[in-house]
Amino acid sequence: MPSLLPIATLLAAQTSLSHYWHKLTDRTFSGIYHANAFDLAMMIPYFLVLFVLAAYGLHRYWLVYDYYVYSKNVPGPPPEINHWPRVTVQLPIFNERYVIERLVEAVSRFDYPRELLDVQVLDDSTDETCQVASACVERHAAQGMPIVYIHRTNREGYKAGALENGLKTSKGEFIAIFDADFIPEPDFLRRTIPYFVAPSDSPHDNSQIGMVQTRWTYLNRDYSLLTQVETILLDGHFVVEHGARSRRGTFFNFNGTAGVWRRKAIEDAGGWEHDTLTEDTDLSYRAQLKGWKFLYLPQIECASELPVDMNGFKAQQARWAKGLMQTAKKILPRVWRSDAPWHVKAEAFFHLTANISYPLMVVFSVMLLPVMIVRFQQGWFQMLVLDLPLFLASTCSISSFYLVAQRELRPKNWWRTFLYMPFVMATGIGISVRNAQAVMEAIIGKKSEFARTPKFNIEGKKGTFVAKKYKNKAGWMPYAEVLLGIYFAGTIVYAIMNENYATIPFLLLFVWGYLYTGLMSLGQTYFAHLRFGVNAPEMRPAATGAPGF
Repeated sequence: MPSLLPIATLLAAQTSLSHYWHKLTDRTFSGIYHANAFDLAMMIPYFLVLFVLAAYGLHRYWLVYDYYVYSKNVPGPPPEINHWPRVTVQLPIFNERYVIERLVEAVSRFDYPRELLDVQVLDDSTDETCQVASACVERHAAQGMPIVYIHRTNREGYKAGALENGLKTSKGEFIAIFDADFIPEPDFLRRTIPYFVAPSDSPHDNSQIGMVQTRWTYLNRDYSLLTQVETILLDGHFVVEHGARSRRGTFFNFNGTAGVWRRKAIEDAGGWEHDTLTEDTDLSYRAQLKGWKFLYLPQIECASELPVDMNGFKAQQARWAKGLMQTAKKILPRVWRSDAPWHVKAEAFFHLTANISYPLMVVFSVMLLPVMIVRFQQGWFQMLVLDLPLFLASTCSISSFYLVAQRELRPKNWWRTFLYMPFVMATGIGISVRNAQAVMEAIIGKKSEFARTPKFNIEGKKGTFVAKKYKNKAGWMPYAEVLLGIYFAGTIVYAIMNENYATIPFLLLFVWGYLYTGLMSLGQTYFAHLRFGVNAPEMRPAATGAPGF
């Protein structure tokens, strides 16, 4: 009798599979069903949204293609130079009491000739950061560092205004910029400046190089699941996006920090402007339209600190999404009117408008359940022919995009990225509501303040942000995200009741994404206590004698 058990199990499985296959291929209603007005009102917008999302997904494949096809178009080692130019180092900060000393300490270790350095701490702070920063500057200046403290009280133009104000008194031919949460290596300037300057006997013509951008690395990538996801997202940008665009010779952007500008390029492009929230991308495109060339140097790394709280991460992503759309409205008409090659114009369009996918994703999310109901009797042939190719183009491209980046950076253990891909995709879905709001505000022209991302001096798995200032408020948005998560949980119930099992893994991404971002935003402080492997923050006196934080 025991030997019959496997046979009985196999027959039962065959019966179940046969029943499910019959349901999938049942054409009972194939000659009866006719789409009515309501069905068309659902289906037409559904396929339009899916088609646009698929177009941007195919663009990701195209970036991967360019990355490999033009792999030989990378900057070689720069020629050695004997006469170093003067460099101004700008450190724009706003209420960054936890990290400003770390930044100034890193810059003080630059091995660049001191007599050719000009360091500016551009402080727009409104809290005790002013005392911490000014004391730090005084201490380093007393030790012979060429550093000055410039404080503004009006914060006009936000970061762009601070940078423009600093240029008025700067002395350098080149401008290096570092945000408060970055820690450049001592040889940063000695490795980047030679790409601008070539000796007279060199065959290299570097006079048209307007900016060089280095690659970000992350001090706290292992801090939590969120920082692991952020690392994968940013690595995709720095490896594949920057790599493909720079290798192909299309426009790409300065990332606002960890890069060096030729001052003449800034002035020729019209200087820093603050009518968008991504002043770095705005200036980048204006400079490249003027004929300046940009270099991306992935071999030069600059360490940074990732946002560790969900609200800070969402605020950062929303600012970037809104700023890019503002830049698209401002810059794309100039790009189309320019004499740039067609592939440069096409890449600029996809680059600057990519965040339109967020409001489309929200529309797609809301429509998914009614479309499932409407299409219940349409048969699976239509879904395989129409939906599957669009789905593969719009979603699977995300996985390939980030997997390529991780394989390039971590060839020995890149395969571990597969474990994180569901979380990466779910997080991208989860932030779509907040980013969609930001994109729509940009489209209708609604202005907003520059919401900087707070940093807490957290490296590795050490430290916590729970008892620190600067945490972003949750607002009403997380409640909308939680409701969408519950909505998709109901959609899964409907799919199970109708034996539409193939859609369940896809729907689970929506449930996890919306519930994760929503609940983490609402209970970030509480959940931080539940994160395993976190060490208590180390309290120590600051180097300036100011209270330790």
